[in-house]
Formats: sequence, structure tokens, C-alpha cells
Amino acid sequence: MIRKANVSDIDKIITITRACAAKMIAQNIFQWNEHYPTHEAFKNDIERNELYVLTFSEEIIGSIVISTLKDEEYDDVNWLTEDANNYYIHRLAIHPEHQRKGYAKKLMDFAETIAREKSATSIRLDTFSQNHRNQKFYEARGYQKLESIYFPKQSKHPFYCYELVF
Repeated sequence: MIRKANVSDIDKIITITRACAAKMIAQNIFQWNEHYPTHEAFKNDIERNELYVLTFSEEIIGSIVISTLKDEEYDDVNWLTEDANNYYIHRLAIHPEHQRKGYAKKLMDFAETIAREKSATSIRLDTFSQNHRNQKFYEARGYQKLESIYFPKQSKHPFYCYELVF
């Protein structure tokens, strides 16, 4: 089941993102670290009603942010569509014990359905240049790879921007 997150879910979400970070670091993918994602980021997501959790047997196993807020890091990207009714995906995470079972697909299907129901022009996101599995995942869903952006507190490597036009 997918539902909106509440403040009491944040500690579990942080546990999931830390487990994801540890798995990625073990694979030499330095995407998430002690600076990101943060409790404060998830709190802000909840206040904006944009954080969702995926549960399995009443346990939170994943989360996703489905936002209409364009982060300033995206300002210089040459997107495929005009800035208007665009949605942004952030902090998609599935606990490593539940990965490779279709749960990320389920969360992205949910996000894309919401965006379409709201007559969005597109969905935009970024993924780490060293995370080839994520790149394949989004490209298989029809997302087009665009420019690179940087998050210096996370990595010296770029993050690739992607957009799915409806």
C-alpha cells in the first residue's frame, strides 16, 4: 500500500535511506552520505504533503517524494518542456531487503499516475552518474537523459537529469 507519510514515519524512512546508502557505498556508489538525505528534508516533504511511503505487511519498506517544487539546482538545465506544471521525483528508496521485487516500479507508477491526473507536462528527476542501475531503470521507463548537475556535499561526480514528457 502507498500512503502519505507522517512525521512519525521519518525515523523509519531514515533507517531505510541509511541502509540504501550503506549498500550503495559497498558497491562503490557514493550517492548518499551523512549529509543527505536528512531528517529535515523529510520533515519539509511532509509539510508540503509530498512524501509517500510504501508498506508491506504494515511495515514501511520504501518512500518517494513527488513534488511540484523546482529546486534551484535545476534552474540551468535545458529541460524538454517549459517550466509550468512539472513534477519532480526525489529520494526514492526501497530497503535493500526488498529491492529487485518491483517496488521501485510500483512507486514510480504511482508518481506518474498522480502527475498525469494533475495534467502535468512532465516528470523530472536526477540520478547519480555512478549509479548505472538507476539510469537503466529510468531509461527503460522512457525518461530522456539530459544535462548534468552537481551536489558538492554528496559527491564530486555529477548527477544526470532526466525528464519524461507526457
